[in-house]
Formats: sequence, structure tokens, C-alpha cells
Amino acid sequence: MSLKIVNVSKKYKNQVAINSLSFEIGKGEIVGFLGPNGAGKSTLMKMLTGYINPSKGELFICEEQVLPNKKLTNKHIGYLPEHNPLYKEMYVKEYLTFIANIHKLDKQKIEEVIQKTGLTPEASKKIHQLSKGYQQRVGLAAAIIHDPEVLILDEPTTGLDPNQILEIRSLIRALGKDKTVLFSTHIMQEVEAVCDRVIIINKGNLKIDANLSTLKSGVEQVIQVEFDFKIEEQFVRKISDLKSFQNYHDNQWEFIFKNQEDKRSVIFDFAQEHGLKILQMNSKNKTLELLFKEYTAN
Repeated sequence: MSLKIVNVSKKYKNQVAINSLSFEIGKGEIVGFLGPNGAGKSTLMKMLTGYINPSKGELFICEEQVLPNKKLTNKHIGYLPEHNPLYKEMYVKEYLTFIANIHKLDKQKIEEVIQKTGLTPEASKKIHQLSKGYQQRVGLAAAIIHDPEVLILDEPTTGLDPNQILEIRSLIRALGKDKTVLFSTHIMQEVEAVCDRVIIINKGNLKIDANLSTLKSGVEQVIQVEFDFKIEEQFVRKISDLKSFQNYHDNQWEFIFKNQEDKRSVIFDFAQEHGLKILQMNSKNKTLELLFKEYTAN
């Protein structure tokens, strides 16, 4: 297992940032690590890289425990923090040469990583002259130059325009073919575009750990409807394939069905059977974004 977290907690005085978190990630997995701001994502990433210590629990990188072996485990990690720390007055190739020297790598590795991250046309420019997208590429190049087994990426597409986001997504997918990638974001669309699996935390607690395909297969349909008269719950419960329902106000209801099949005809038949008129009706799929909102609402 490339990455393993066992009952990890982190406290700052009386504030719990991470609460007894446990999960594992294997080689070749790209895992979306989601949560709202302040959920504890960056805290966990800093613990994985040995920057801060957990209050409790154990973290393993490539079967080695992080806490007593920070230098050893850091050799297996490529880390791109949320605020990409670059020496912007340096030239791209100069900066990557500096990083390569830290890892005691030969010059061939520098050329390889420049080509791999699409930096060849920008290699002779100063970093501050580059667009935000290319600066992110430089950060990724620095993170992978020593060919780590595990990539930890904290909000790698923050502040990028749509074209730059697509470029970085493509690069992450390519890198994930032979590496373990933990990809932190609060944007569900990023996970759908890049990841195989999703982990959602909120206030330091694990809310979801599931394959993306499993979550998508469980997507539900939500229908909001307003009738012209009030109706009793005993009749509502007889609607077929109904998972749950809620009566918001008098004649206004929200029905959640067990699958994505269009159930508006079922509602029309129900209204006709009970002599009701439908004043308004809205149908929508319960998307991953809505699931994210549900699990992080409180």
C-alpha cells in the first residue's frame, strides 16, 4: 500500500482539525480528497509530508512510518502545496537544476521532467514571466523530478483559467498512471474529471470513501412539486420507487427516487389519481455536487 493513514488525529489546543481518520491508497489510484475550507485537508497533507506531527495515530508512505523516518519517506513523496512556493526570479531550467541538485540527480532528469510537463518552450524564461498555468507546471515538475511513488497535490488548479485547468488535469491523469495521487480540492467537477475514487471529510471527520463509479451509480433523482391542495402522507408513501420525501409547506413537496429514471410521469399519474393539479414541478438528478453539499452541510 503506497499510502496508509491509521486513526490519525490532530488537535490545536481545543480545536480538532483531524479526528481519528483512517484510509489507504494503492499504487495507480488517483484519489480526490474533498472538503470545504477548514475541513482539515491541508493539515493531513502537511502531516503526510512530515511538516507537522499528528497528535495521535500513524501515517505510512510506501510501508515506512512517517514520524520516525521523515527523510526516508520524503524520498517517496512529490508535494505541490496550495500556494506553490517558487523562486520566481530564477529561470525555469535554473530552478529545476537547483531542485535536482537537492535530490542529487543528474542533468538528464532535468531535461526529462521539462519535456514531461510541457515546459520545453518556457525553459529559458524567468518563472515570474510565466502564466499561472505554466507556474503550476513548474511546481509539478519540481514535485516529480525525483520520480516519487506518491504525489500529494493541494488545490493544484486554484486560480487557473479554464484552458489552464484542462492542461493541468491532463498532466495529473498522465502522472497517475504509474503513481499514487492524493488530489485535494473542494471542487467536485475536478474529481469527476481526474479521479478514480473520492474521499470527503468535514470538520476533520471522514464522510465518504468510495469509488467514483459507485457514487455515480447511486445518483438519485429529486423532484420538487407543488399541488393545488394539501395531501396526506399516507397517500404519498404509496408512490413507487420513492426513497424519501419531505413536505416543505402545505402543498409543496420534495420527492427523492431511488434511481435516475425520469419519474415525472409517476407524479402526473399520482396527481390525476387523487384529483390534484400540479402548479409547478422541477426535476433534477442528485449529482455528486449535491451529495458533497449534503455531507458537508453541518
